[in-house]
Amino acid sequence: MNSAHAFGENRLNVSAEKAILIHEDGEVLFDRNADKKSLIASTTKLMTAIVVLENCDLSDTVEIREEYCGLEGSSMYLKAGEKYTVDELLKGLMLVSGNDAAMALACHTAKTEEGFVKLMNKKASELGMSGTHFENPHGLDGKKHYSCAADLAKLMAYCMKNESFAALCGLRTADVGGRTLINHNKLLKLCKGCIGGKTGFTEAAGRCLVSCCERDGTRLICVTLNAPDDWDDHISLYNWAFELFSKRNISENISFSVPVISGETENAVILPKKCMVFLPVNSKINYKAELPHFVFAPVQAGDTAGKLKLFCENRLVGETELFYRDSIMPAL
Repeated sequence: MNSAHAFGENRLNVSAEKAILIHEDGEVLFDRNADKKSLIASTTKLMTAIVVLENCDLSDTVEIREEYCGLEGSSMYLKAGEKYTVDELLKGLMLVSGNDAAMALACHTAKTEEGFVKLMNKKASELGMSGTHFENPHGLDGKKHYSCAADLAKLMAYCMKNESFAALCGLRTADVGGRTLINHNKLLKLCKGCIGGKTGFTEAAGRCLVSCCERDGTRLICVTLNAPDDWDDHISLYNWAFELFSKRNISENISFSVPVISGETENAVILPKKCMVFLPVNSKINYKAELPHFVFAPVQAGDTAGKLKLFCENRLVGETELFYRDSIMPAL
């Protein structure tokens, strides 16, 4: 379910120029310029990592070429002629944000950087990231390299469903090639329940951060772009949301009926699909059912009968299908 509005946007002191906080199912809890196009620095590597994971084996061996080495910005400090597994390079990509690791993985996956970028943009299209375009696998500034907070949240929610990705970005340290890599994501230590994320920075993009936090079985995603106080932004947004919101089953104790013409039963009982929403604590939910005035027999149990729209504080917060509880045959 997708929330149509954010709650409490003006109640928080957030430094980010652009930000979003969502439930993993897509409900928006906080939104500031979330659809505005932006440079995204090394948060790009979220897409790099998931494309690699979906196209390569972790045990694949990658030989380092000269052209992978010496890129500006953060580095894993690879040397030409060395050999690493995809798994080791992914750790260098996600923990220390190695631009050299990004190039090595891209060329291993798709033979060329250009070929890999095509895979990145294809995946973005598949995920509905309409405000995103990639032109490299590492995130260094480019005229046609951009995304937005809303798209990055959507990407992170998708990535965290991949067990290998989730395990990777949740590592605090990793030993690779005799060196200990330390994750740049300080939220893993600073923020209760933080289970992963990716940092990013260039002078033009500012401080960028994507993170995921889980408490009591509820998982939220936060993105901040050009945020001078990004660590504090994420911690305060998570603390606010987990205190103010709760997950609720709005499908309980709701039912409708519709007259059945020529049926062995006069009325069809209609129920909503199980529907969990993440909403402000103690908030009142109103709903509107969109159903036919009557139906003709036969009616098949489980078929879609209509739609239920949900409102909170006069705002549309989602919708779910309504279905027939019982099969009703024509009267003899």
